[in-house]
Amino acid sequence: MPDNSKGEKAEKAEKKDTGPHNERQMWWWLAYFLFGIHIVAFVMIYAVTHAPK
Repeated sequence: MPDNSKGEKAEKAEKKDTGPHNERQMWWWLAYFLFGIHIVAFVMIYAVTHAPK
């Protein structure tokens, strides 16, 4: 009986990469998240600097 452990591992890795949550999607999510945090920060800075005294 041949050892299929390498083939199975490679097949699982392929399925993982083509799944709904792959590494590229994670980086895009991180980029959008960090961009959103900066937008919120700039709006808060604007609100603080333009608040009535």
